[in-house]
Amino acid sequence: MHDIRLIRDDPAAFDAALAKRGFAPQSAALVTLDEQRRATIAESQTAQTRRNELSKAIGQAKAHKDEAKAQGLMAEVARLKAALPTLEADEARLGAELSDMLAAIPNLPAADVPEGGGEDDNALVHTRGTPTTFAFTAREHDAIGPAIGLDFETGAAMSGARFTLVRGPAARLQRALGQFMLDHVAEAGFEQVSPPLLVRDEAVFGTGQLPKFSEDLFRTTDGRWLIPTAEVSLTNIVREQILSEAELPLRFTALTPCFRSEAGAAGRDTRGYIRQHQFDKVEMVSIVTPDMSEAEHERMTACAEGVLDALQLPFRRTLLCTGDMGFTAARTYDLEVWLPGQARYREISSVSTCTDFQARRMNARYRPEGEKGTRFVHTLNGSALAVGRTLVAVLENYQQEDGSVAVPAVLQPYLGGLTLLEPKR
Repeated sequence: MHDIRLIRDDPAAFDAALAKRGFAPQSAALVTLDEQRRATIAESQTAQTRRNELSKAIGQAKAHKDEAKAQGLMAEVARLKAALPTLEADEARLGAELSDMLAAIPNLPAADVPEGGGEDDNALVHTRGTPTTFAFTAREHDAIGPAIGLDFETGAAMSGARFTLVRGPAARLQRALGQFMLDHVAEAGFEQVSPPLLVRDEAVFGTGQLPKFSEDLFRTTDGRWLIPTAEVSLTNIVREQILSEAELPLRFTALTPCFRSEAGAAGRDTRGYIRQHQFDKVEMVSIVTPDMSEAEHERMTACAEGVLDALQLPFRRTLLCTGDMGFTAARTYDLEVWLPGQARYREISSVSTCTDFQARRMNARYRPEGEKGTRFVHTLNGSALAVGRTLVAVLENYQQEDGSVAVPAVLQPYLGGLTLLEPKR
């Protein structure tokens, strides 16, 4: 959420930053609406002050037995009393309209974010590892997976498209990946959390999925939302709190199921295990002071990269352009893993700094040392990693010609020393 006071102070700068994200100028409409709201507040306060003054004057008139004057003053009080509910209703309506307009505007991009309209305009930061090659023709994961437990047919029969039943060796590998990732992130200083998977409207509003992206979410019959990512639960830990500066940074991590309708992904990745309605992910969330957020963004991204390094999966880091960033992000790094079956890099993690955008929506603040006032915290979030997509990457990069899959060395302790996943014959 944006601060209308800052928009009033420099509307041209706000519109220029918004234009980088492909949005038309908004400042004039916002400032006009805010001026109307402020004028209504002032008129209401003036009316209330006048009513109080008249009430005293009525008492004085009656004390002097000036009944005519008292009746005239009482008539004016009655007019003011009748007008106040309308003014209060106008104030509430204008305030709600302003809040709704502000809630629909995305975060502004950081200065170093490249301008662009989509993924072709993202900037390559670095590449790590050499794309895996084989002496045989590499297969895609949906050709490898069924023999080790990715059961696409049963999942679809049970729940519909974009659901997969994972069993046997594949289920063991998926569980090992999630536990390894969680341990890796915890070693980097993130507190492990087991959060709720169902949240209220205000929690999803706080992290920016509502009101604009409700179609991407699943809602229960009692009005709760299934989390699209543990970012929602973890970030809302500090909702409506005032923290001391000494408490920061706060770092949280969770391994949870995530639920997404994929409303905007029609026709994309319809087969296989890459884009599912339900998937597991290890999420990182950091709550920091503004002066920490730049370094924390690099720290979190490096932590996610450490998972890929340990699994010895080739990957690259890109800096997303203004047209490819998420709604709440001021800057986002994507990590893309090499999939030899597809012979291309695919996204496996996004790590974003949201500056104070989510904090304003959640009213999450801290009190700086030695100061009486409060400031908004900065929030960051990122995947370390999406478990299902990492399973896909392991299948494709560790595939053997006979259909078996070698187990990465770092995962072998999580699988009782198993070194090879044998296909079902």
